[in-house]
Amino acid sequence: MAKLLVEGNKKLSGRIHVAGNKNSVLPLMAACILTRETCVIENVPAISDVSTMAKLMEICGAKIEGLNTPTLTINCRDIKKATLPAELTQKLRASVLLVAPIIARVGEVTMGYPGGDVIGRRPLDAHFQVLKAMGAKIKAANESFKVSAQNFTPGQIFLMESSVTATENAIMAASIADGETIIKRAASEPHVVDLCNFLVKMGAKIEGIGTNILKIKGTQTLLAAVHAVRPDHIEVGTFAILAAITCEKLEISPVVKEDLDMILLTLAKFGVNFSLEENKLIVTGGKLQAVEKVVTDVWPGFPTDLMAPMIVLATQANGVTILHDWMYESRMFFVDKLLSMGAKVEIADPHRVFVYGPTELHGRKLDTPDIRAGIALVIAALAAEGKSEIDKSELIERGYENLVERLSAIGAKIKKSS
Repeated sequence: MAKLLVEGNKKLSGRIHVAGNKNSVLPLMAACILTRETCVIENVPAISDVSTMAKLMEICGAKIEGLNTPTLTINCRDIKKATLPAELTQKLRASVLLVAPIIARVGEVTMGYPGGDVIGRRPLDAHFQVLKAMGAKIKAANESFKVSAQNFTPGQIFLMESSVTATENAIMAASIADGETIIKRAASEPHVVDLCNFLVKMGAKIEGIGTNILKIKGTQTLLAAVHAVRPDHIEVGTFAILAAITCEKLEISPVVKEDLDMILLTLAKFGVNFSLEENKLIVTGGKLQAVEKVVTDVWPGFPTDLMAPMIVLATQANGVTILHDWMYESRMFFVDKLLSMGAKVEIADPHRVFVYGPTELHGRKLDTPDIRAGIALVIAALAAEGKSEIDKSELIERGYENLVERLSAIGAKIKKSS
């Protein structure tokens, strides 16, 4: 396992590049299966999740060129029936996004249950609801499940929850169903918008993009398309939090302004100084003050993927902040690492913590429980006095490309060790 060695309490400054959205590129890759023609995806982040998705697609017959580069060329002309092994699906929650497109092409798919970060229960109920509503049959076993359908049937679906990946599976299935499908309570995150825009380029007819009601008129033949992955708004928020704690001035780009409304509103409440210039976010520190409460919510509310970094920000703000993530019952459990560093955090229950700040953090030996907690620990280590060692850094690399290089370029003392 790899580790990160971090020397903290250094003032950082400069410019940092925002990678393509991790949560966009994976459904975009899956959507390429819907066409026999060659698609090109640009601004692809160099992360391990992309490699895992590529391996799963290649098992089904996809041909993918350009891995570990910013541009993927994907041809899915010869998709075949296959079993997607648990040893791969367990590494990637987004592996479930392959279900709808593979069924659309060959009528069935068997796969091990998807895994990913251990942040709480993430059942497949919403996915099974979508698939059954569109005519699929599901056989579930202990280690895997099989989904089959001759054709997807259009209709109306009111999602039992506003699940991003269930919405994306529904969108892909509806894009090739014979007729109109209406999806209500659809997720509307930027990465869902990215998928819709890509499918429109491929010839899909989608109304209501960016809203909670989608109307999709299916077409039997989708075509080739070229699409650039949207900049990752979670990275923007992460680097803005890093800048508020450790930087004299940090220019973060590129950004999409409309993706940042709730993130910037929350940072402003904490007293973070920033400005937006064209496609750049410039953060110049600030006098950090605690806010009464930060609560995650479905889009356009505060994103759950920023809760862990926001907890670190609260340790440096004057006063008491309540941070509440009702979505995942294990999101907060990384705070024991912050406690070891000197933070004052009280766990109220699995979903809520009280953070008392400001506190001086001290370098420690830490381990990474998941992607978002891992990047939060990197921020804490960069702010801390002394040296830190963060184990299992490969988990962080699932979501953040070339992190050591990008942070070193703004003055961080950080290196990777095996």
